[in-house]
Amino acid sequence: MKTVTLPGGETVPALGQGTWKMAERRDRRAAEVAALRTGIDLGMTLIDIAEMYADGAAETLVGEAVAGIRDKVFVVSKAYPQNASRDRLRRACEATLKRLATDRIDLYLLHWRGAVPLAETVEAMERLRAAGHIRHWGVSNLDADDMVELVTAGGAGCACDQILYNLTRRGPEADLLPWLTDRGIAAMAYSPVEQGRLVRDDRLAGIATRHGVTPAQVALAWTLRRDGMIAIPKAGTVEHVRENRAAADLMLDDDDFAYLDATFPPPRGRRPLEML
Repeated sequence: MKTVTLPGGETVPALGQGTWKMAERRDRRAAEVAALRTGIDLGMTLIDIAEMYADGAAETLVGEAVAGIRDKVFVVSKAYPQNASRDRLRRACEATLKRLATDRIDLYLLHWRGAVPLAETVEAMERLRAAGHIRHWGVSNLDADDMVELVTAGGAGCACDQILYNLTRRGPEADLLPWLTDRGIAAMAYSPVEQGRLVRDDRLAGIATRHGVTPAQVALAWTLRRDGMIAIPKAGTVEHVRENRAAADLMLDDDDFAYLDATFPPPRGRRPLEML
């Protein structure tokens, strides 16, 4: 499994597991827990959640999935922007820890920017890290200008920026991704298969057929091509998890990349960061 090095030297798998839209139906719970456990067994030990997902139920689901194997897993969670102040971030973190039934979050992110000044959020994150409640902190959905402001506000300890990035959302390549790379900050791509839409994209069919894989695996392999990039596709079944894991071993060639650049052109200039 390809890995990504975080600031400070710790490595995490480049292919993790997302949980957006999980824990929303009781009849799927056993399958979702089995999928997460299978992913962990296959080396996809980074799991991304958020207090927003299913109103906290996704965190409870992950807590169940990692019970007994917590030390094998790198847990990422995200706090609402309205909870990013000094006092509220501590309370939000404590609630997440309780739902996860764990004593620490490996990477804690600001879910998106809100009204709380970034300097206050940085201070709150650093307090949580000093207390041992979180091991690393970062942000999500912050564009290049926001990242500059974050670092200026004392946020040099930021480990990661989680962003929308896939074949159809290449805007970050113009400025944000180079900025992160220059500073050793990891990028984490959510919705790397565009919420499943790339699974049905006929433009990927030719490459998929030639390699004997699926269009989704092509899209994932393309995202994982970048150094410093983590992808977190969601999979609610064991079969889907195994398909995602195989994408990490798919080696696209120069002809593939040339075709994909022609079909899904890179940005010619700066674009505002997109969000879902």
